[in-house]
This record gives sequence, C-alpha cells and structure tokens, in this order.
Amino acid sequence: MSSRLARLRRELRRRGLQALLISSLPNIRYLTGFSGSNGLCVVTGKELVLVTDSRYALQSRMEARRCRRIISALGLLEAVAADGLLKRRQTVGFESHHLSYMQFRTLKRLFPRHTLAGQADMVEEIALTKDTVEVESLRNAARISGEVFADLIPLIRPGLREVDLAAEISYLQKRCGGERDAFEPIVASGENAVLPHARPTMKRIRKGETVILDFGTTCNGYCSDITRTVAVGKVSRRAREMYALVLDAHAAAVAAARGGIAARALDAVARDRLRGAGYGKFFTHSLGHGIGLSIHERPRVSPLSREVLQTGSVITIEPGLYVPGVGGVRIEDDVVLTPTGCQLLTTAPRELMIL
Repeated sequence: MSSRLARLRRELRRRGLQALLISSLPNIRYLTGFSGSNGLCVVTGKELVLVTDSRYALQSRMEARRCRRIISALGLLEAVAADGLLKRRQTVGFESHHLSYMQFRTLKRLFPRHTLAGQADMVEEIALTKDTVEVESLRNAARISGEVFADLIPLIRPGLREVDLAAEISYLQKRCGGERDAFEPIVASGENAVLPHARPTMKRIRKGETVILDFGTTCNGYCSDITRTVAVGKVSRRAREMYALVLDAHAAAVAAARGGIAARALDAVARDRLRGAGYGKFFTHSLGHGIGLSIHERPRVSPLSREVLQTGSVITIEPGLYVPGVGGVRIEDDVVLTPTGCQLLTTAPRELMIL
C-alpha cells in the first residue's frame, strides 16, 4: 500500500493539491485496508488519515494499521474540521464522482476559505493495474466461481424457479469460501434472457430454453464476474447458432486482449465478428469492464472508450446476443492483461452444455 500512497502523493503535487478527501469506500479500502461502511480518508503530503465512528474503532485498528485514525462521534467532515487536519492546507481536492451534494455543501460550510477542487479518478487511475497480491485475490474469487458453476449444473432442471437458482448461487458462493455476492446474481431463462441485466423472477425454467447465469463473489474484497449460458433440453437451431457465434467472438477477443491495445479496438474484435454474421444489432452492451474491489471499475471496454488498456489490468470479456422470441446468450470471463496477451482467471467450461 505504501507504493499506492506514494503514487497518489505524486499526483497530488502534479495537480497542485495540498490534500485530498476520499469518500469512496472501495478507494478507502484500497489505500488503508479498512472495509467498514462509514469512513472518510484524508491524504496529505505527510499523513494518511482514516476517519470513522466508534462502531469501527476495533475493526479500523485491525485493518488500517498504517495510517492515523480518528474515531469521532461527529460527522466525518466535522471530525476532519475539529482535528485541524486541513487548517494550513488551502487547496483541497475531493472526489467529485463520489461526494454527495449535501456533503459538498457541508464541506463548503466547514472550510469557507479553502479552495475546493473536484477531482475525478485519481485513485482509480492508480488502481488500473493490479499488483501480485491483488491478482491472487482475484484469481481465488474466480476459482470459487468455477466451483459454484460446477455445483449448479446438477441443480438446473425444468420447473425450477429463477429465484430459487439465484438463492442457490448465493449459498454455494459462501459454502465454497466466498465472502459475499459481488452483485445480485442474474438467472434469466427463455424470454427473460433477452434482458442483459435481468433480475431473477418467479418464472420456472422450461425445456427448450437457454438460461443465462451471471454471478460473482469476493475474496479479500476483490470480485469475480462470470457468465455461462446453458441449454435445458434441446434448444432451437437459432439458439445454437447464437451460442456458436458468441463463443467465437469471445475466443477472438481473448486471443486479441493484451496490454497496449486500445479498449475500443478490443471491443471491435468481438463486435465485428457478430456484425459480420448479421447479429450486430443484438450485441447491445460493451465487451467488458475492469474489476477489482468494485465489480465495475475502469477501464471500460466499449466502442466509446478512449483508453488504452494497460498491462496488469484485470478486465471482463463478455460478448452476448439477445434476440426477442429466441432468447439470450452471454459468455464472460475475467482476464489479467500481459504485454503479449492475457491470462484467464475464470476457467469454467465454455462449450454449450445441454442439461
């Protein structure tokens, strides 16, 4: 964590800031190790300070050992003001994407003579590349997801409700060693599978349907994100064609993924395959996104992205097709980018399973 802090301080100096207020909980955990639900972090040229309340006095002492802690009954910003931490620091940055309007008003009231400068992605820029400890946590989370998928297969059958299968996913993730769901599991069958972010419903799975399973867990706070699509009984020729196309687009994107490639160029590898087969309009989302302590992080791998992917970033690769009247197919894996390619973290089978 010391190297992360050193990089952040260099960026503070480059931007002419004397301090930075960090309100994003994942960013606070990234810098301090603190995983509580109420906190504020202050970075100066000399100090790293965590502010929280008495509920987290013991937890913060255990987790955030390399910073000064302020345990206060006041509000977080009021505690910073009472401590005098920013008294001689006139140019103070804050996370404009994470601080609420009400918090900003409080900040202006407490520090009326300070220059308050909204900053975007300062910590996120550093977190783009993962160190070996982070990658190992991501790998372990991905391994658990693979075990969960294997345990799910015998459970999927006609008549099972989507919500029941989603509940099994949450249970299995904890039983296999995960800390919590990285996000609400997606179980979408038949007509529901045309919705990329469908929520599990009371619908019962029927023969002849595809079922999209999208889920993830956390390990040391780091997330996995995996999607597999299975067939329950014999599915239509169109559904099998869609699966083959998505699998081909997925394989092509994995083969092309590496540090140094433009994010939109990688997206285009998969998108052009699907467009060339006449299915371009049915691929309705981006190819992928970064993952780490948050399930959606930079970089965004989409046609709109202007980023160049970096060696050491961990991203998802998740092409999908969603055709009304037929169903949906998505295949998603997590990969860590290297200078010459990528390494798959998720290893569950990708060939179409007919259950």
